[in-house]
Amino acid sequence: MGHDFETAHTVKKGRALFNSQLFDLVLLDLELPDGNGLELLPELINSHSAPEVIIITGTGDERGAELAFKYGAWDYVQKPFLLNEVTLPITRALQYREEKQVAITLVPLIRSNIVGESDIIHQSLEEVARASVTDASVLITGETGTGKELFARAIHENSKRKSKPFVAVDCGALPETLVESTLFGHEKGSFTGAQKQQEGLITRADGGTLMLDEVGDLPLSVQKTFLRTLQERCVRPVGGASEKPVDFRLVAATNLDLDQMVKERVFRGDLLYRIRAMEIKLPPLRERKKDIEEITIKKVHELARRYGIETKAISPEFFQTLAAHPWPGNVRELINVLEYVLAKAGQDPTLFAKHLPPEYRTVGLDFKPVMKIKSRQQPNELLDVGEELPTLKEYRIKTEKDYLKMLLNKAQKDPETAIRISGISRSRLYGLLKKHNLPGLSSS
Repeated sequence: MGHDFETAHTVKKGRALFNSQLFDLVLLDLELPDGNGLELLPELINSHSAPEVIIITGTGDERGAELAFKYGAWDYVQKPFLLNEVTLPITRALQYREEKQVAITLVPLIRSNIVGESDIIHQSLEEVARASVTDASVLITGETGTGKELFARAIHENSKRKSKPFVAVDCGALPETLVESTLFGHEKGSFTGAQKQQEGLITRADGGTLMLDEVGDLPLSVQKTFLRTLQERCVRPVGGASEKPVDFRLVAATNLDLDQMVKERVFRGDLLYRIRAMEIKLPPLRERKKDIEEITIKKVHELARRYGIETKAISPEFFQTLAAHPWPGNVRELINVLEYVLAKAGQDPTLFAKHLPPEYRTVGLDFKPVMKIKSRQQPNELLDVGEELPTLKEYRIKTEKDYLKMLLNKAQKDPETAIRISGISRSRLYGLLKKHNLPGLSSS
């Protein structure tokens, strides 16, 4: 076909090859002498050149194909094949790559406070650039604290709607009884306490972007009404007799598995299809550790300005200790820890590992601290012989409630400590406490 190419016959040689050269396209065999080609796929996709990948295999493994497409493979060709069966996929992949690179160079991206230069973050920013030039609904997924609202704002600020409102709604923080009136608005007297007419947040986003954070917490009863609003682009206030046209772009975000929730019938499948015209999966902080230093420097300077204190120097040991931590709460957890560090450092001019909370300093040591909970049972002791096994949902709810009880005890009901330990947002924490009817936290 006239293209330059290189060949490697093992996983090891293939890894060495793409780490030393830039490629536009990789034909990746899954059955290699020293391993499965799928091991290389994430590395290829996330490498500096980020080539398009066409999988070739002789097994016809449906699960392998599903994984390949999940990682971002261009196509999947089963051996044996004729030349003309692979010529078209190669041509289409290279055409797509050429068009993509031209588009990326022409659009300067507003990063909206997104910090980091790792390959995986640049890949996410490329997804933002692609989403920004369309008006399609976008679903942003990722663990708690990965910056989903920042990416939603970046989509808005790079779109044709940037001069119009950006309205963010935390569905997990809204009381179930008020979700509908908050989103759609209500007429005076439509329910007890509705003393005057109120405009809904959907209407406020007219012309701009509506972000539904924690969309998985949207009650089923409201999901049906919201689906109709998306389809018809009209909104009817609670108690209203007529509909009002509304023009908004939807960006939804969640840390939940919505596909599993659809199977469990707690989230509508037809709504999921509507909100996931495009999907951006954000990486956890543990997969972009090279960004920790840049994020830390930026946030320490920001926090110092906010608190009116002198900017601190940061020791290499401080960065090393941060890099050793797994960061289950991601960037949000890191920022909460940095606020703790600045408060503890006081007038000290340089931040050292000693300023970090003790549990963050023990991560890199040889031993692992063990937290013993006397009341905690072993998995095989949870049920008596003959006792009926609870559903997964029931077990998950009980486990979540037990964790919150331990969290309240550990944090001594201090909200900032509870947020730092759990790695979740304030609104999410208060929402969970209310959900399980647990005592509140002390005022901060």
